Amino acid sequence: MRKALLSLLAIGLLFGVSSIQKTITSDRDRLGLTLVQPLENAPPVLAFTTVALGGFRGLISNALWIRANDLQDNDKFFEMAQLADWITKLEPHYTQVWVVQAWNMAYNISVKFSEFPDRWRWVDRGIRLLRDEGLRYNPNDILIYAELSWFFQHKMGANLDDANMYYKRQWLGEMQKVFGKTTPNLDELVHPQTLEQSNRVSVLRNEFKMDPNLMKEVDERYGPLEWRLPEAHAIYWAYLGLKAAETNPTKVKKDDLINVYRRIYQSMQLAFQRGRLIVNPYLVEGKPAFEFGPNLDIIPQTSAAYERAAKEDAEMRDHIFKAHRNFLRDAVYFLYGHNRVADASHWFNYLGTKYPDKMLINGDTNSFPGHITLDQYAFARIQEDVGEANSDDRVKAAVEGLVKQSYVALALGQDQRAAGFKLMANLLITTFKSNVGERIIALPMPSVEEVQKNVLKELLDPEKGPPYEFRSALRYKLGMPGEPPPSSSTNAPPERASSSSSSFSSSKSPGKS
Repeated sequence: MRKALLSLLAIGLLFGVSSIQKTITSDRDRLGLTLVQPLENAPPVLAFTTVALGGFRGLISNALWIRANDLQDNDKFFEMAQLADWITKLEPHYTQVWVVQAWNMAYNISVKFSEFPDRWRWVDRGIRLLRDEGLRYNPNDILIYAELSWFFQHKMGANLDDANMYYKRQWLGEMQKVFGKTTPNLDELVHPQTLEQSNRVSVLRNEFKMDPNLMKEVDERYGPLEWRLPEAHAIYWAYLGLKAAETNPTKVKKDDLINVYRRIYQSMQLAFQRGRLIVNPYLVEGKPAFEFGPNLDIIPQTSAAYERAAKEDAEMRDHIFKAHRNFLRDAVYFLYGHNRVADASHWFNYLGTKYPDKMLINGDTNSFPGHITLDQYAFARIQEDVGEANSDDRVKAAVEGLVKQSYVALALGQDQRAAGFKLMANLLITTFKSNVGERIIALPMPSVEEVQKNVLKELLDPEKGPPYEFRSALRYKLGMPGEPPPSSSTNAPPERASSSSSSFSSSKSPGKS
């Protein structure tokens, strides 16, 4: 009787297991707990460990992980890196292994070094671990795409690491392998016409693991982007994460998908602020050989990315809309400051329509949409930048700074930006005179033309001014006679830029430069 009961129990248990086996198998596939497909092109050691060690791989990798942490605590970084390589070979399909080891290299280990080149080696090593190895064995894992995007957005793109400008210079040098020293041209990578172009496509695909067709797709959807800067690559890898999620929707966690959307709109916001590369060969006032300018052409795409993310992320929707509103406020101000007044007016109206119950100027209860003009809003933003705008000394210093920036921009061929700086200088002086009224006698304020005259004299001074090449470029842009080159210089004056200086001499530019 007892045996019969046990037999019935066993049959019942087998039936119960068989009824949930399909669900268990599906969950194992969805969570990546089983190898659905065999490894392809795997190194011999990886193929051996995958087959020979079986379930013991997890125990061995745990022991190696503990040892790697001990080595890291003792600053034995190179031994630790070797163990990390073994761990990833033991558990190639466990995403957290790749993410944690790459994070260790790019964040925890890199900051142990004081020399920037040493830091860069570890940051680059973390990026390569995810891009070259992690995605090789997990091509559809959205978490790896999100992490790789974050490295470009935060570690390389943000300014929290003291070495961030060194990272950007190194990455710029890396991208020159693909684009040369000119503005990136994606069309010649998508359809190479020469052997040299084909070689650069090969470098792009084999070394950087990027597809020129997908780059073109990303650029058309979110751009135009500056592909020599890290933000474009943050967007690229996040976009590939979205495509992987579309391919394998059952394997995607909602939080991971939301993180990818965040990577995109946050990186686009950074690209809007400083996503344009401006080469500065003159080293005016000690500035680096390149500097960043805002990418105003991606404002519509950036706004759309915010709104798309808010739609996907219900929990953080209010925070995203707050960030979106701040972005629109900056967009209006930046457009106005670059003399794109018509575009600034469009987004000023959109800002008021989208957020009708929010103040346009923080803390000013009289600044709700419809109560202030675009010029008043722009002046208030200038006031935030320069401090108390009723102080004549502050205003004079601000105007002089704006005029100087306008001349620097003009010499660099940024005509529209130069005109925008002059426009803001004029607005600042006009508003100051209006505010002080009759006290203008006690608080005299020079005209923009007078400030220009003084600043120009300073910038063109052969003894105390910027380098000869800068002075020559500025003279050409202003239509002034050339300055004889100094005896020690063999450089000829640069050619006149194709755009005229008319946009600088007037308060408004006739079109986009």
